[in-house]
Amino acid sequence: MNRIKGILYAAVSSSTFGLAPFFSLTLLLAGFSAFEVLSYRWGVATIALTLFGWCSGCSFRLEKKDFLVVLLLSLLRAVTSFSLLIAYQNIATGVASTIHFMYPLAVSLVMMYFFQEKKSLWVMFAVFMSLLGAALLSSGELEAKNGDTIVGLVAACVSVFSYAGYIVGVRMTCAVRINSTVLTCYVMGLGTVLYFIGALTTSGLRLVADGYTWLIILGLALPATAISNITLVRAIKYAGPTLTSILGAMEPLTAVVIGVFVFKELFTLNSAIGIILILLAVSVVIFRKQKNERV
Repeated sequence: MNRIKGILYAAVSSSTFGLAPFFSLTLLLAGFSAFEVLSYRWGVATIALTLFGWCSGCSFRLEKKDFLVVLLLSLLRAVTSFSLLIAYQNIATGVASTIHFMYPLAVSLVMMYFFQEKKSLWVMFAVFMSLLGAALLSSGELEAKNGDTIVGLVAACVSVFSYAGYIVGVRMTCAVRINSTVLTCYVMGLGTVLYFIGALTTSGLRLVADGYTWLIILGLALPATAISNITLVRAIKYAGPTLTSILGAMEPLTAVVIGVFVFKELFTLNSAIGIILILLAVSVVIFRKQKNERV
């Protein structure tokens, strides 16, 4: 039963994460800046996660010596969301989400070359496979309207490495002993401050008054952010990190489906092959890592 619950939580987590491009792009097309979108997204999600933490009996007390690490993690996480949003503006949302899904490969490379984790030919093969998949994606005429393909691809790649840095930071620093809900609240709360400052120093932060826009914001902040994070933690607890990571493939697939059917983004044979190669590459790394941990 626990495994079934874990699979259900993982499916909910990855599919709700995959809704983020839909809500984000809707706000961007309505004239919101990237800083405004992320200020509302992370701000509302922080409030929701904080309430969830309090109801769960979490202690939000943070040691002074841990604050600098949490701030650095927040910067990495903030860069991830911002660069991914820039990618959504310039290339198809499905392509951006699929490239972002390459982060487990980046984590493996960082652990191998900076933390003396055993080198693996399988990982190198998976990296080559994923790069081939990314090349096919970039040749598939999947640019967003009036977008810059190069900017979009670079932004998506930045999100891969910043998120990988965030994951490695959580694993290899004092953050590993902080409750996951509490850590997420601090990371998102500090990120909200950074986005708010960015909004005020650029285009400003508009006050939303109409109900439809608030529905879009709540959809982005609650299902696509707060709920997806909560169910992710529970999925790892019940089903384990490997199965959760594999089911995470639903995130880019959801984004691809929404991009094609809602935003009328083109989808070619090259795109399909590229997505399959990247998903296979990530699966190879996850399975090999799990096998090594059992030995």
